[in-house]
Amino acid sequence: MKRISTHVLDVNRGKPAAGVPVRLECQDASANWRVVQSAHTDPDGRCSQLLSHDLQSGIYRLAFDTASYFQAQKMEGLYPVVHITFHVRDGESQLHLPLLLSANGYTTYRGS
Repeated sequence: MKRISTHVLDVNRGKPAAGVPVRLECQDASANWRVVQSAHTDPDGRCSQLLSHDLQSGIYRLAFDTASYFQAQKMEGLYPVVHITFHVRDGESQLHLPLLLSANGYTTYRGS
């Protein structure tokens, strides 16, 4: 299976962050970003498949529209957009990149 997935957890609320708009983008040879796929996190805070074609090597990023999410929660967040930029290497078939989110910070890691 070829896939890029994410999971967003709202550590302020101690719950999954449902409804977060997420874009998967790929950097082209001219260093411009091209949208590959857009989605929203499901009720469990997950986007289980952000790729609709074979995973190619290159530079990708996930863009999380956290401003929309925090507005829906009636909260103010410091970061209106969170970008996770990562490198896909030849032979990789799946990547899971979780986001732990709070109003004033975030962290990410390579999941399984």
